[in-house]
Amino acid sequence: MEELKYPIGKPQIPIEISPELINDWICIIEAFPEKLHKLVSNLSEEQLDTPYRKEGWTIRQVIHHCADSHHNSYTRFKWTLTEDKPVIKAYFEDRWAALFDSKKAPIQLSLNTLKALHAKWVYFLKGLTENDLRKSFIHPDGHEEVSLKENIGIYAWHCEHHYAHIEQLLVRNNWR
Repeated sequence: MEELKYPIGKPQIPIEISPELINDWICIIEAFPEKLHKLVSNLSEEQLDTPYRKEGWTIRQVIHHCADSHHNSYTRFKWTLTEDKPVIKAYFEDRWAALFDSKKAPIQLSLNTLKALHAKWVYFLKGLTENDLRKSFIHPDGHEEVSLKENIGIYAWHCEHHYAHIEQLLVRNNWR
């Protein structure tokens, strides 16, 4: 079950984060919308409504979750650069995924959102200075302080994590 829940493992963000690693992470974020589109564009409605694991979200919900989550992250970057260590607004991802749009909306809505959002987000990320990257926000769960450079790594992982959920389901069901 753990392997299905975390197919690439949990995020491993190093203490020392080099500019090269940040660039690698930004490349993952940049490539994600097109990579995801290619993975899911030929799936049927029935396939889209298949959970990637028992008691997990459907492929459709995962795609909509990525758009919602990445939009929230982009906003957190903006807050962090315009406020002093803001306490970010957390949200109930499971409740968002249970809303009718996450369960029923065409995936193209979120694929389009991801394409536009990631283009803007990557442009923004590439312009951050070393000083910007050291700025941080406070996550209300446990009051953990997260630097922007760490958050880039977390979201590169997030892209690969959910991509793997879908890809592994396609392989297990011989849909690929």
